[in-house]
Amino acid sequence: MDCWTCERTAVGACRFCGRGTCRDHAKTYPFLVDVFRGRTHETLRALVVEDALHCGVCRPR
Repeated sequence: MDCWTCERTAVGACRFCGRGTCRDHAKTYPFLVDVFRGRTHETLRALVVEDALHCGVCRPR
């Protein structure tokens, strides 16, 4: 797989869109893994990966 931006060999794929990204163009972005209710069932809790690989091109919403 090649980097979407510079076409060099990619080191990973964007967690959000799947584009390849090299080490120079790789960025990080929070990724929401799951949302669940807390023990009291009143509070919503979230499990988030704070530094998921992001290509820098796509715009997760």
